[in-house]
Amino acid sequence: MQADVELRQLGQVDYLPTWQAMQAFTATRSRDTGISDQISPQPMSDGRDQLWICEHAPVYTQGLAGKSEHVLNPGSIPIVQTDRGGQVTYHGPGQVVAYPLLDLKRAGYYVKEYVYRIEEAVIRTLAHFGVTGHRVGGSPGIYVRLDEPGSHAALTGPRDPLDPFRGLGKIAALGIKVSRQYSYHGVALNVAMDLEPFSRINPCGYAGLQTTDLSTIGVSASWQEAADVLGQKLLTYLAP
Repeated sequence: MQADVELRQLGQVDYLPTWQAMQAFTATRSRDTGISDQISPQPMSDGRDQLWICEHAPVYTQGLAGKSEHVLNPGSIPIVQTDRGGQVTYHGPGQVVAYPLLDLKRAGYYVKEYVYRIEEAVIRTLAHFGVTGHRVGGSPGIYVRLDEPGSHAALTGPRDPLDPFRGLGKIAALGIKVSRQYSYHGVALNVAMDLEPFSRINPCGYAGLQTTDLSTIGVSASWQEAADVLGQKLLTYLAP
C-alpha cells in the first residue's frame, strides 16, 4: 500500500504558505480526478495521497481551541492562528514535521484510529532510536520518561491530577484537521532543537508541561535520519 502515497521531503519551508498549500490541496481533491500540486508546479495526475515531511522556521501555531493566555511571551516569534485541533505549539529548526494528506474514506478508518496510527508510527520511530514512547490518556501526542527514556515499563496507575506529566517530557505533538474525510496538518517530532521557545507558552495548553527532544535524552540522530525513519513508519502504519 505504500506505493499509493507520494512521500515528499520539502526541506525547510515557512509555515504559513505550507499550511495554505495543504488547504488548497485538500479543497481541490476529488476521488475521481487528479489534483493540482500546490507547492511545486509539477502537476499530479493520479490523485494519490501525499505525505509531506518538512522543517519550519520558528513559529507558534494556535489550534481552533487555542486560548491566548497559553501564549506567555512570544517575543519576536510569529503566531499563526490555524484550523487544526488543539492548543498552541512551537515549530522550529531541528524538528521533523509530517503532514499526511490522506483520503480517510479510501483508507477505511475513522479519525480516532487515524490518530492512534500516527502515534504508533512515532512510537515505532522512537523505538528505532532506543527510546520508549508513551501515550497519556486524553493528551494526544507522545511522551518519554525523562529519567529512563529507554525503559519499557508501562505508565501504570493514576496520574497525579495536580501534575499529570510528572517525570515525563513531550517529544511529539499532534494536531490534525479532517475536511470531507480528507486529512491535513499532522505531527511534529523533536529531534535536536532549541527548546527555549517552548518555555514561552503552555505547550498544548498545559502549564508547566516539559518538552524534550532526542538530543536532550541522549540520542544522536540527524534531522534527515529521523525524517527518513518517521516517514517510513508513517507510510507503514497509515496504510489501509
